[in-house]
Amino acid sequence: MNTTVLCRTPTPGKASRRIDRRKFEQIRRAILACLPRSTPGVEFAKLPGLVRRKLSPGERKTLGSVRWYVTTVKLELEVRGEIRRVASSGPQRLVRG
Repeated sequence: MNTTVLCRTPTPGKASRRIDRRKFEQIRRAILACLPRSTPGVEFAKLPGLVRRKLSPGERKTLGSVRWYVTTVKLELEVRGEIRRVASSGPQRLVRG
C-alpha cells in the first residue's frame, strides 16, 4: 500500500506535495467533519482552528503545522471534488462537495 498521498492543487502549474497517508486521512476526516453540505459554508481562514479542535492532542503533536496540512489537504480535496468553494464576493468559504 502506498504510504504517501500526492496532494495536487487546482492551480495549473503549481507543484504537488506528498504527505504521509495517515496524516492526510487525519486532516481529511477533520476537514469534512467541519464543513456543512450547504451555504454559507465555513470561511477558509477559520478552518485550521476548527480542524485543530477536532484532532486529539497526540494527532496535533505529530502534525506540527496544522495550518500547513489543512491548506495542503484542502487543495487536494478541492481537486477530488470532495469540497468546493462557495461563489461569493467575500472571503473564501467552503462546503462539502
